[in-house]
Amino acid sequence: MKNLDSDVAQTKNGRVGTKANSLARYLHPGQLFCSVEPYAVTTILGSCVAVCLWDPLLKAGGITHYILPYVVADAGSSPRFGNVAIRLLIKKLLDLGSKKHNLQAKLFGGACVIDAFRGRDNHLGKQNIQAARSLLLDESISIVAEDVGGRQARKLIFHVSDGTAWVRGV
Repeated sequence: MKNLDSDVAQTKNGRVGTKANSLARYLHPGQLFCSVEPYAVTTILGSCVAVCLWDPLLKAGGITHYILPYVVADAGSSPRFGNVAIRLLIKKLLDLGSKKHNLQAKLFGGACVIDAFRGRDNHLGKQNIQAARSLLLDESISIVAEDVGGRQARKLIFHVSDGTAWVRGV
């Protein structure tokens, strides 16, 4: 597993985290999660994108896993869509006490995992990556790390209490 940060370790009880008492949570597509508690949040990404936000002052973090970049007509306001998910994630962190100017972002996913689409210049994974970058730029939130694109799905573990992330191909 590639460690995007240097201070994460496998604990004796099998949990991945910086503290033995890290809680575990699995994030499904179309979901998001925020906490000030020490959670290790795991998700699997193909063409979907995960945006991880962390506030180093509050020690709070959140993650969203979205499927499509933008809401389509009559689809409702669901975090399955990047523009809804990212804004909702920001709102939830602000509700926890974060300040937007303190937030740091990490991006993961956006692969082109289906052979038939690999020749296309603007495949779904690339659209999802572009949506995340554009929305975070609009919100003035810096992207401090990313592992995006390519042809392989990824497993991601994000630690909401310290902002560290592990990613590997699956």
